[in-house]
Amino acid sequence: MTEKEFVEKNLKLSFEFSKYVLEHPEIEDSIPQGAQVVILLENDPEFNERNTMLAKEQHEEGQPVVFVKVKKLAPERFSRLLNLELEMAAAI
Repeated sequence: MTEKEFVEKNLKLSFEFSKYVLEHPEIEDSIPQGAQVVILLENDPEFNERNTMLAKEQHEEGQPVVFVKVKKLAPERFSRLLNLELEMAAAI
């Protein structure tokens, strides 16, 4: 995995985790204030090792650490629009 791929995967997973927390606000109570959040992917040992090493480098003494273990990702979608309807107009 290249550095670019690693960074892109981390950005995508961070964004997805943020959306998950917005949809499940109760999970926020399980994350201590100021915690370092480290995302790990099931069946991706290379990514997990790199993310764990990065977390160790950035960790501040006394800072709580929360590992988010992602077991599965839903397929990516290009659009979240549902039941789209087009209406042709001759003029506005």
